Amino acid sequence: MSKVFIVTGASRGLGLAVAQSLIQASHKVFLVARTEKDMQTLKAQHSSSVDFIAADLADLKVAPKIVEGALKAFGKIDGIVVNHGVLSPITRIFESNAEEWRKAFDINVFSAIALIKEAIPELRKSNGRVIFVSSGAAFGAYAGWGCYGTSKAALTHLSAHLAVEEPSITSIAITPGRVDTDMQKEIRDKGKAGMASEAYQSFVNDHESGRLVDPKKPGAVIAKLVDSAPRDLNGKHFRWNAAELAEFQES
Repeated sequence: MSKVFIVTGASRGLGLAVAQSLIQASHKVFLVARTEKDMQTLKAQHSSSVDFIAADLADLKVAPKIVEGALKAFGKIDGIVVNHGVLSPITRIFESNAEEWRKAFDINVFSAIALIKEAIPELRKSNGRVIFVSSGAAFGAYAGWGCYGTSKAALTHLSAHLAVEEPSITSIAITPGRVDTDMQKEIRDKGKAGMASEAYQSFVNDHESGRLVDPKKPGAVIAKLVDSAPRDLNGKHFRWNAAELAEFQES
């Protein structure tokens, strides 16, 4: 039976891969991103199963419009993939300022809270699922990554709190690893000044040696989880390729 999912940051990279995987599984997807053009392309290809809203999620007033848009288009909400986020500023704490952090947290944390809060009534009805895209930076520390890492740690803990407070909703945080997306390019282009040289070089080396992960791989796992993750995963965090998620990975 066809389900309905909201996917944020859906115009490119990992979010687009998740959306495409859900569409291939005959589900309906409501896309959210700032860039309209790529979402229009996907809708043109799958007119009956895709709709979208172009919006800046940092504007917290957008959250009700997203939920209303999904319900108007498809009548229900079975799950949400919270995938959007920003890496910048890649700056050491002493050289950054609190306002930069506030802007990043508006996107990486507060927009997720606003969206999930609005969607909870519908997710209760559907016994739905929420997949939060986390990061290894939530659990380790890189010089220059204080803002991103702490925001992803907050997002991961939000997932755990949602699991405690809303027992009818399955909530999981997933780390996709070093995925070959624009964010990795941003690290290579802008990270050298703020990061420790060894850590920075490891990202460059992973790119040059072809070790970055194809977004379709974690995207497919996330798509399957938001569709059918079992209750015993509720409130937990996993790497996308963890042994516990073997049944959701490509054989």
